[in-house]
Amino acid sequence: MKNESIILTFFDALQDGGGADAATTAAIEANLLTANNIWMMLATALVFIMHLGFAGVEAGFGQAKNTVNILFKNTLTPIIGLLSYAGLGFFLMYPGFAEGSSGWFAFDSAGWSMFWGSPEKADVSAGYAGAGYTYWTDFLFQGMFAATAATIVSGAVAERIKLSSYLIFTIIFVGIVYPLIGSWKWGGGALHMMGFYDFAGSTLVHSVGGWGALAGVLVLGPRLGKYVDGKVIDKPGSSVPLAVIGVFLLWLGWFGFNGGSVLSADPALTSFVLVTTCLAACAGGIGGFVTSYFVFKRMDLGMVLNGILAGLVGITAGADVINPGSSIIVGLIAGVLVVFSAVGLDKLKLDDVVGAISVHLTCGIWGTLAVGIFSTNADHSFMTQLTSVGIVAAVAFPAAFIIFTVLKMTTGIRVSKEHEEEGLDSHEHGIRGYTITVE
Repeated sequence: MKNESIILTFFDALQDGGGADAATTAAIEANLLTANNIWMMLATALVFIMHLGFAGVEAGFGQAKNTVNILFKNTLTPIIGLLSYAGLGFFLMYPGFAEGSSGWFAFDSAGWSMFWGSPEKADVSAGYAGAGYTYWTDFLFQGMFAATAATIVSGAVAERIKLSSYLIFTIIFVGIVYPLIGSWKWGGGALHMMGFYDFAGSTLVHSVGGWGALAGVLVLGPRLGKYVDGKVIDKPGSSVPLAVIGVFLLWLGWFGFNGGSVLSADPALTSFVLVTTCLAACAGGIGGFVTSYFVFKRMDLGMVLNGILAGLVGITAGADVINPGSSIIVGLIAGVLVVFSAVGLDKLKLDDVVGAISVHLTCGIWGTLAVGIFSTNADHSFMTQLTSVGIVAAVAFPAAFIIFTVLKMTTGIRVSKEHEEEGLDSHEHGIRGYTITVE
């Protein structure tokens, strides 16, 4: 009733020819901020639930003897990730580059001091972010994205990485590497100045996480017995139903991941983004289904699931500038690519437990380039997109590789042969993920 009376007062003022007075205008702005902020908080919650999706996918595709270890990593990832982002990452990612700067590095020391010293000074008014959300919602939404980048790495290196080494990697990657690269576009830095476009993170989140995953797989090496005499040995996952649930939770979370990236509750653009996102996911599932059938001569559920995720990753860079018809093409191609990428990685003996590199890196690159092909905005250039992908790769991969290599040379990053063979659950956690036995 309060909102209704404000709107009626506003229209009455207009009909009287005097326009809205200052008090009424302020009330309308406040209500608009409230509506936008509610959507952004909901989107934040949806991105948060993606961590449960990742946990389901990884535990479902992983072997039963490592279930607790996988879930332990997925539980600590958002915890460590969000704390790292609060301590450093947020202020590195949104530094407010000075006019005329090169846009490669800056730090918001004033914001850091306010966050940790005088939080009451945070801007929660309609003047912040065009009345799209408050300062605190801004931090939490972006923090959920940051933790997602580390979770991508978790699935690729599962079943043989030391928990302590993974957590150290997460702190550094989320606290420094991801936000530094993100600042170059979303913080108004160098890539933004070049004209690079990445709506919700095909490159800035997914391929950054994918480069980290690739580095981890290279330094760690494959699981014991994965590649024998030139053959790929299948290691069945613990729960197909759990993996399916995980994928659908991720798809649900993408409503917040892409829909929230509108950065307001704009009805036209938000609904458009959700349509292109879902169509690409559907097309990706079809692409994975059909391609895997021809390649493996069977109806491979795992590839359908990864095809859905591939379509979602592929459309993420251009969900707001690629029309619905083209989004189907983007998703379909992503679904095809994810199959051939997975096959190619196995041929190179790069052991990725859940297909994270194929989904997030391969399709993240494709989605970023797709903006230069299908965008309805003439200012989006394919060469700019390609150049930016190369710049991100030149930083994200070496950074992750160096972190993993230093950890390997110091604390060690791989569990012992005995622990890997018998399972990490019993040795590191003293509990099994599945306690029901069949006599």
